[in-house]
Amino acid sequence: HEVNAEPQNPSRRRDGERDVIMAGNADEVSWDDQQNICAFGRLNTRLHEVNAELKAKSKIVEDLDEASNELIIADDDTVRFSVGETFVTVDNDDAETMLQAQITEVGAEVSALEKEKKDITSAMAELKEKLYKKFGNNINLEE
Repeated sequence: HEVNAEPQNPSRRRDGERDVIMAGNADEVSWDDQQNICAFGRLNTRLHEVNAELKAKSKIVEDLDEASNELIIADDDTVRFSVGETFVTVDNDDAETMLQAQITEVGAEVSALEKEKKDITSAMAELKEKLYKKFGNNINLEE
């Protein structure tokens, strides 16, 4: 016959060979709470995707700016301009116009991503506030 010398703690239970710490109200997680937790996870995933896209777009902008600078110092009247997977020979003026159009396009994409990032961050902060208010330190919502 074995005697358990540990004091009984209602927030702790034995699960196999390990102790499981139960949240004070963990058994009272509502459907809305579950939906908020899942929404936070989806937003967090999208935030990481947006950050990766922003990093890639900033590299593209940097490369386009460098190409524009190289075009300014080029001695030739024509240059080979990359269109998809092929190169087309165009006049310097046309190449500069095409580069500026690409820079503008990528800049608009970056602006849209920055706005999306701001919206996601705001929504995540709102969900964090709700969930931490209810669950306190019993939930971890770190990105």
